Amino acid sequence: MYIPKHFEQPRVETMHELMRARPLATLVTLSSGGLEANPIPLHLSDAPAPFGTLRGHVARANPLWRDFAKEIEALAIFHGPDAYITPSWYATKQETGKVAPTWNYAVVHAYGTLRAIDDAGWVREHLETLTDYHEANFPKPWAVSDAPREFIKETIKAIVGIEIVITRLSGKWKASQNQPAQNRAGVIEGLGGCGCRDAAAMAALVEAATKDAR
Repeated sequence: MYIPKHFEQPRVETMHELMRARPLATLVTLSSGGLEANPIPLHLSDAPAPFGTLRGHVARANPLWRDFAKEIEALAIFHGPDAYITPSWYATKQETGKVAPTWNYAVVHAYGTLRAIDDAGWVREHLETLTDYHEANFPKPWAVSDAPREFIKETIKAIVGIEIVITRLSGKWKASQNQPAQNRAGVIEGLGGCGCRDAAAMAALVEAATKDAR
């Protein structure tokens, strides 16, 4: 991924925050037929330091867990908020007219060796951890143990676990850092009133980048 210095996100904790907030990753692997990309929710744990481990599962019918190049790193792409940025929000539009549209976004690339785990005990523990994490904020959290035992047993038979110990992380936060302060302020105001998808989240990223630049 091309990352100009001013868009680089060096903080592991910030990248981890995005990965936990937006866990549906695009998992890219090399198969016998070429590159494959699968959308898979991946659960992040902090160990081992410094980058942690990703765990998930796929359907047993999915060839991913059997057909991947073990000697080649897998790539999990986590997509953060994104937004179209109109040059009409820039103060410098009135001053020089030398402005152009762009797209702001945040993304994390996590690399590591993929391991397939065809073990019912591991899969059940993973499902319980994953479910407990995502159900935590519901008024009445659902638990794996709420379902009939035979149903869970059959469900576990139909899936295979995957695990990636992360060897490197790269983050790109394109949040108007290359614009002067008055343009960043215009972007924050414009996003606040546009009603666009991810507008509030992107405005917060631009504001945070502005504070970091001070």
